[in-house]
Amino acid sequence: MILPVSRSYPLEAVAADLNEIAVFLAFGGDNEGETPPADILILLGNSVLATAEKAFAAMRAGGAPRLLISGGRGHSTRFLEQSLGSIPRYESIPLGGRSEAEMLAEAATRCWSVAPDRILLETASTNCGENASFALRTVEAANVPATRAILMQDPTMQRRTDATFRKVWREAGRATHFINDPTWTPRLIERDGTLAFANPVAGCWTVERFASLVMGEIPRLRDDAAGYGPAGRGLIIHVDIPEAVLAAHARLAAAYPELVRAPWARDTV
Repeated sequence: MILPVSRSYPLEAVAADLNEIAVFLAFGGDNEGETPPADILILLGNSVLATAEKAFAAMRAGGAPRLLISGGRGHSTRFLEQSLGSIPRYESIPLGGRSEAEMLAEAATRCWSVAPDRILLETASTNCGENASFALRTVEAANVPATRAILMQDPTMQRRTDATFRKVWREAGRATHFINDPTWTPRLIERDGTLAFANPVAGCWTVERFASLVMGEIPRLRDDAAGYGPAGRGLIIHVDIPEAVLAAHARLAAAYPELVRAPWARDTV
């Protein structure tokens, strides 16, 4: 990542601040080992293939009887297509014009031997709010038990996904216990005068995209007039953001304002 170098804010400090936020966002990171059992595993469409691969491996190991894949075509779709197209294992998966859920489901059945009759698809959602509401509709239409549900998402969006699902499903009268598994917690290091991932995985973002995603989440999670919490747009439950995370975000936003993605006017989460 090319960033202006500052003696007062060296890249090691930039990496430390981005990592501080990333650990907070990767809610449930303590589940990065074996996935606990549940009634259903819900995989939210995203471009980090390592997330999908852990979901598929968990299904093969009996972690849940059903897999629900939720995702239409959104801002991450082209990155998912690029990830699938760049890995020989998935070269047989048709890409163009398909929903994220359809592409990932085909990867699950063709490349991971997940039985098609164990997979539910939700192919219309384009954001986190629709993921939650359309996934609930799909579960109810299929009459699938969901007392315990595993959520797997891009780790930069895991905390917001949890806050969204808890609000939407609770308001619909569902007493589901959600188990968050972001698959991995990304960590940046300074290497040869630039930033790099210490632990890259399949479908890993560029550092630039990762930084933008991380920086855009905090304004959304804030429970204020501009955020998505009850005091703002009311799209998620209240989320407590640690002072250390807010301080890291403030330092980064002051140094690199171009990294901050304001909440989009068209967002419904």
